[in-house]
Amino acid sequence: MKTDKIKVRDLNLFYGDFQALKEISISFAENSVAALIGPSGCGKSTFLRTLNRMNDLIENVTINGTVIVDEQSIYDKGFDVVNLRKRVGMLFQKPNPFPISIYDNVAYGPKIHGCRNKARLDQIVEKSLKQAALWEEVKDRLKKPALGLSGGQQQRLCIARVLAVEPDILLMDEPCSALDPISTGKIEELINELKKDYTIVIVTHNMQQAARISQKTAFFLNGEVVEDGDTDTMFTKPQHKKTEDYITGRFG
Repeated sequence: MKTDKIKVRDLNLFYGDFQALKEISISFAENSVAALIGPSGCGKSTFLRTLNRMNDLIENVTINGTVIVDEQSIYDKGFDVVNLRKRVGMLFQKPNPFPISIYDNVAYGPKIHGCRNKARLDQIVEKSLKQAALWEEVKDRLKKPALGLSGGQQQRLCIARVLAVEPDILLMDEPCSALDPISTGKIEELINELKKDYTIVIVTHNMQQAARISQKTAFFLNGEVVEDGDTDTMFTKPQHKKTEDYITGRFG
């Protein structure tokens, strides 16, 4: 039985007077992939950002409830947010490599965290690019600009950049929505490989993708989790009519 890496209890989030998340209670097991599904604007990305406190950067946000990562309550006063964001990496919808070389993109995080040893940085860059299934494609052009890569390669570079700081958890906000089917397939294969070492929570609009890559699925609607559980069960025998309607494409 896998232990829970993340536990969320009675989480509420407000933008000013608007309540975006309502009484969310859910947990995610270590070394597994959980997919968050639901129509646009239902709170999936907002929820994802509560797991590494990215919403702290938005003014007028109020959060109450509990988010526990590795048995630590991350919203406690004085909690080390910088360390949290190192442990909980984030990947966005659109690939966002920095306008510097491929090598420097991957070395960026370790350098910020104090690594100055060239041999060690070389090791980290190679290992991270290999983990992101990109090494073979770029090993002869590490000093070339990252923006010269294709969209799919850029997204894998962003994964390598996140992995370089050795997180335990990867949050992915629709990482394939800007990619073609071949690049999407590569990212899905990669996610499948990465779950051996990481806990992954992914927001996706693609039902087939959720069914292919996740072990757990949570269906969000209007800021609430309508249903969550084993992915196969959710897609074959959903408990709620709303879940069934969404999965079968009758709304959303």
